[in-house]
Amino acid sequence: MGFNCGIVGLPNVGKSTLFNAITAAGAAAENYPFCTIDPNIGVVPVPDKRLDTLTKLYKPRKITPTAIEFVDIAGLVRGASKGEGLGNQFLSHIRDVNAICHVVRCFEDENVVHVDGNVNPTRDIEIVEAELILKDLDTVEKKYADTEKRSKSGGKKIRSEADFYSRIRDHLLGSRLAIYEKPETPDELLWLRDLHLLTAKPVMYIANVDEKHLTVQNGYVQQVRELAAKERAKVVVACTKIEAEIASMPYEEREQFLHELGVKESGLDQVIHEGYALLDLITFFTAGEKEVRAWTIKHGSYAPQAAGEVHTDFERGFIRAEVIKYGDLVALGSEQAVKEKGLLHIEGREYIVKDGDVILFRFNV
Repeated sequence: MGFNCGIVGLPNVGKSTLFNAITAAGAAAENYPFCTIDPNIGVVPVPDKRLDTLTKLYKPRKITPTAIEFVDIAGLVRGASKGEGLGNQFLSHIRDVNAICHVVRCFEDENVVHVDGNVNPTRDIEIVEAELILKDLDTVEKKYADTEKRSKSGGKKIRSEADFYSRIRDHLLGSRLAIYEKPETPDELLWLRDLHLLTAKPVMYIANVDEKHLTVQNGYVQQVRELAAKERAKVVVACTKIEAEIASMPYEEREQFLHELGVKESGLDQVIHEGYALLDLITFFTAGEKEVRAWTIKHGSYAPQAAGEVHTDFERGFIRAEVIKYGDLVALGSEQAVKEKGLLHIEGREYIVKDGDVILFRFNV
């Protein structure tokens, strides 16, 4: 699995339509709030032209791309953190995702009702973020109360933990996202992770526009960009109606369709690329006659960690990694030619895997 994103936003902003388009999972999409009653989950293969090239070189019996998982969560409203609009039920589904895709309505359409009466991206974003902050505040308050009680008879570490939760609580009370309160020690990093705070997750905004504003930015998109810049968040501009059209096309026709629209890549491709950047991820490959496969890991991962993605035994019994650079393989045309040129690299435990590496792991268990 590459990574997973929880798709959030107010009702009727285009969340489920986008989800349907990019996953073809058939989630409900109706013109009224709360049509998404359970979190819909869709797994999408990540398009990667390097995988296509490796397939031509190795002619494997099986091809396995890496994937992104989307979790479509019902529209949030004011009071969601207190259970309004079935909010508690859905907020809990966000806790396990790697990142949040926040869909924001940036189009006018009198036939599609807005839960607050008019389109206002800044207000809409603030509503959703306020509910996430309130939910996190509830989580931190409970943890703080428990730790504060134990600190009365505990040691210095318990006191430090209680003080940390107090600091996070004050941060949230200032209407600030937890992602901007950085842990100062390894213990604080662990305590923060264990909280599973919603606002500690990186955010990508998806500005949902109509077709005419896909290539010409409107004022609504500008509002999203300005807010995202303050939060150092990513922004993807997409039109859910066009994404739905693209999803129904044969893959070979999509590039021409996008070219005619004046768009370089689909909304899905943008989400994937920005998502990888947001989460600091890279892709490496394993390749042979049996299978060519893409794997996703954190940038900066060492060879044994990458091996562990393939199989836990590979990490446990790691001996070495035989690494071919993707560019060398493409330039020379075969694995044998790479070896003859002396460009096969034998790497040990301290090797940091690079994006595009083609790796054979040697291990012994």
